[in-house]
Amino acid sequence: MRQPAHGGNLAWAAALAGCPPDAILDFSASISPLGPPNSAIAAIKSQIGNLKHYPDPNYSELRLALSHFHQVPSEWILPGNGSAELLTLVGRELAQLAATILITPAFGDYYRTLAAYNTKVLECPLSLVTGHTLPEGEALRSLVIDKGQRTKDKGLLLNNPHNPTGKLFSRGSILPYLEQFALVVVDEAFMDFVPPNEEQSLIPVVQEYPNLVILRSLTKFYSLPGLRLGYAIAHPDCLAKWQLWRDPWPVNTLAVAAAIAALQDTEFQQQTWAWLPPARNQMFQGLAKIPGLQPQASAANFLLIESQESTSHLQQQLLKYHQILIRDCLSFKELGDRFFRVAVRSQSDNQRLLTALKES
Repeated sequence: MRQPAHGGNLAWAAALAGCPPDAILDFSASISPLGPPNSAIAAIKSQIGNLKHYPDPNYSELRLALSHFHQVPSEWILPGNGSAELLTLVGRELAQLAATILITPAFGDYYRTLAAYNTKVLECPLSLVTGHTLPEGEALRSLVIDKGQRTKDKGLLLNNPHNPTGKLFSRGSILPYLEQFALVVVDEAFMDFVPPNEEQSLIPVVQEYPNLVILRSLTKFYSLPGLRLGYAIAHPDCLAKWQLWRDPWPVNTLAVAAAIAALQDTEFQQQTWAWLPPARNQMFQGLAKIPGLQPQASAANFLLIESQESTSHLQQQLLKYHQILIRDCLSFKELGDRFFRVAVRSQSDNQRLLTALKES
């Protein structure tokens, strides 16, 4: 079976480990271990009877819930079949520009969508420095614009917090580029994991910039990747155009119900923000004590670790002898076989991983 480019492929991992998929302890997919919320499960069950009807094509109720959650007019919101579907629409939009600047190492799906529309890509490497909140103006200083190249005819695509490093760019470090690029797309798939008093989302300023597109995901924070639900926040004219490009009813009835319930579940949100920092610190400190491993500080629910040994070999050893799956970074060409990424899970799961790493 071909090795997956994404994390979370339990069928591949189980085949290699020689065990059932549900026996794999998955650290490769950065999904919260706390969910799905009971509120979302209850909402899904309540909507089983409505599966005989088509969803509302305008998703008015869901957009209204997102509008209240983010304090943004509902016409500025477009739900999608996971942020992956919306990323495909972004790729078509970016293809109309002279080129797109991509902060690297970059999420593999960015290359997929840009290649699908033959977009010219200009790669800009991000320095892999320690520390997860970068100083004002320093976060993106490696961009091409600092070398005097034209940008008014180009797009910029980045994620914040950054995947796979976990770095959190300050809002102020991104804002200048909104004046300099034709289109700026910020993927905030992991921003929910940053507590409100620390988060750096650009949603509060989106109505000031018609060239800004923000992508969000509800699947990671609320542990709902199987439902496929994301949304874009951007100027209504842009979203209206995208609506014409895609198939009708991209979001199913059960996903809509789960999303509305999850957005209103403040108890679950608070629980997640209370759980993550100590769990992440436990993982970081434990990894830092293992010879040959160097974890990087992160603002997200995952850690990137540099290794002195082959991480693809380590991945196979962990699967065969411990039924643990980590995410190798072979799909990030800048990282190769000397980095791996792990999700932050429960204290007992994290300790099981640390023990296995010490033995490998």
